[in-house]
Amino acid sequence: MPATVVVGTQWGDEGKGKLTDLIAKEMQLVVRYQGGHNAGHTLVVDGETFALQLIPSSVLYDHITPVIGNGVVVDPVVLLNEIDVLEARGVDCSNMAVSGNAHLILPYHQELDRLIERHLGKNKLGTTKRGIGPAYADKASRVGLRVQDLLDPEIFREKLTAVLGEKNLVLAKVYNRLGFDPDELADRYLDEVAPRVAPYVSDTVSLVHESLERGEHVLFEGAQATFLDLDHGTYPFVTSSNPVSGGACVGAGVGPRHIDRVIGIAKAYVTRVGSGPMPTELFDETGERIVDLGHEYGVNTKRRRRPGWFDAVMLRHAVRLNSLTEIAITKLDIFDTFDTLKVCVAYEVDGVRHEHLPYHQSDLHRAVPVYEELPGWNTDLSRATERHQLPPNAVRYLEFLETQVGVPIGVVGTGPGRDQYVHFSA
Repeated sequence: MPATVVVGTQWGDEGKGKLTDLIAKEMQLVVRYQGGHNAGHTLVVDGETFALQLIPSSVLYDHITPVIGNGVVVDPVVLLNEIDVLEARGVDCSNMAVSGNAHLILPYHQELDRLIERHLGKNKLGTTKRGIGPAYADKASRVGLRVQDLLDPEIFREKLTAVLGEKNLVLAKVYNRLGFDPDELADRYLDEVAPRVAPYVSDTVSLVHESLERGEHVLFEGAQATFLDLDHGTYPFVTSSNPVSGGACVGAGVGPRHIDRVIGIAKAYVTRVGSGPMPTELFDETGERIVDLGHEYGVNTKRRRRPGWFDAVMLRHAVRLNSLTEIAITKLDIFDTFDTLKVCVAYEVDGVRHEHLPYHQSDLHRAVPVYEELPGWNTDLSRATERHQLPPNAVRYLEFLETQVGVPIGVVGTGPGRDQYVHFSA
């Protein structure tokens, strides 16, 4: 049975968690394939809000096995805290599986993340300082510790002692900071963390393939988004992994022939957190209005997001990069009281019109958006459950987006609740 990938198409915070939760009812496995606890997914179920970081959104369904794949970097302390919070609220996490090949985020990663960002000064990247980048850097340098190392005390101590020999030197000589005691750190993680993590550790590659071989539905869930991708995003203002749909193959251990549906998630506008180019960014009252109505603050960090009009140039590129088969538009209801809306249909760079994303970063920084203006609908969408209940101008806006990006819109979000959506495509 082919699988489905859900991927963000902008700079994150598009509402992937809600869509994953929506389509997860058809699935047996939901797999996070990259990122770490810098990703926040918010779900509203029966008036209750659940803010997830590491655990896949599908954990709220009893019939689904939530899987944290090998491509994720895992802070085991954060993972255990999230499990405790969910179980205290009656959510059973006992069937969750965590890849033994996933790399660990440890305290020295977080310390280095904070120090590196501080020393970058005005050139800072806007990292969440949670150790994500340094953990992926260690993975690429082949000095990282993995989840499975927690199950072998001798190996864990040996690897930790070796890596801290270098990390402590950097902390002392470059940043004038005290290092970490490898014995103290090993004792703490082996005594307090390893016994609690051990029941969840699994061969997730086999788990996924056995599910596919049984003809079950598998969903691959990305964190962050296309334009935060390490290779294809607005580098260097990106994350340290590959959120694009192809990342699911590497981060979960499957080949591309298993995937036949790729759903791209996009807000009816755009936001981003941290530094980096954003051609349609709004610095005026309209931007503040979007932030206020959309509650555009980070789930985990509480940082204010930068708002902007919908950028069809970006979406066209996201369609190419991810082989999108459909798009889900979220937060359409935020525009319920707007008289007019704008959509960026092209960029102008030094007088030259670009309808596809410029490849050179300097061009993107200088890009001036070319807008088409559309009428608003001044109607409350929160109770719409079918396409014919949407006002004509809302339908025109969505049809215009479809025409601009060349991919059909499947689902439209009309509010934060689990059931506030409309199936738009016929």
